[in-house]
Amino acid sequence: MRVHHLNCGTMRPLGGKLIDGRPGLFRRATMVCHCLLLETGAGLVLVETGMGTPAAVDRTAWLGAGFVRQSNPVADPAQTAIAQIRALGFDPADVRDIVLTHLDLDHAGGLIDFPWARVHVYAEELRAFTEPRDAAERGRYRRIQFAHGPQWTSYADTGEPWFGFEAVRSLRGLPEDILLVPLSGHTRGHAGVAVDTGAGWLLNAGDSFFFHGQVAADPHCPPGLKWFEGHMETVKRARLDNHRRLRQLVQEHGDEVSVFAAHDETEFVRLSARSRV
Repeated sequence: MRVHHLNCGTMRPLGGKLIDGRPGLFRRATMVCHCLLLETGAGLVLVETGMGTPAAVDRTAWLGAGFVRQSNPVADPAQTAIAQIRALGFDPADVRDIVLTHLDLDHAGGLIDFPWARVHVYAEELRAFTEPRDAAERGRYRRIQFAHGPQWTSYADTGEPWFGFEAVRSLRGLPEDILLVPLSGHTRGHAGVAVDTGAGWLLNAGDSFFFHGQVAADPHCPPGLKWFEGHMETVKRARLDNHRRLRQLVQEHGDEVSVFAAHDETEFVRLSARSRV
């Protein structure tokens, strides 16, 4: 399976090293929206969508004033998933399936650019959007991004063991080497998406963690990012349990599975460079 790594939305929040861990406090940090484009026998599969083309036209209307103030997303049409797919020489109409870790605006905002595609997501995440339990859930999802009526295909969090995780499952109509991995915590239906590349597994862990140092043997995270992670969590115990499992996965099976967080630029640069070798 050929895998393309796409950054479908750069964010430049204030905070410098408090956010991305690199030197310099009085600068804007850099975060990415790390998506995957998979070439499969069933057509093109997009893992995550980034923010979508409307975010490059009117950031505030599509993403909300609060998110724009906090994250300062770059309004660049060339960074949209659909533009990058065209730049790679593909027809966007061949994207028949989209697999999402969750429905936050910076992960699902690009669904509108592929309205014909089947959208694979955990049923619990879809319920969090359609039947929110509290004000926090009502406020975190941007209903404007789903007004076009996505072609949902939802799943219970049941399945088989996989590298220490339980209830990992394949997806209807897709190759067996694309799996949903339950990673609730950031949202109650949050998933990881595992892909067998033929040369090892990739695990897009979404927002189950935010910084590559969190899955190191001696875990660490910039303080601003650590605060944000806790501020945005839905189920704290599940989030912390999954931190532990992901750390264990990296330490015990790092030669077989490459794990990355959706917004970590360091991992995006490393993995995209490796895929070009």
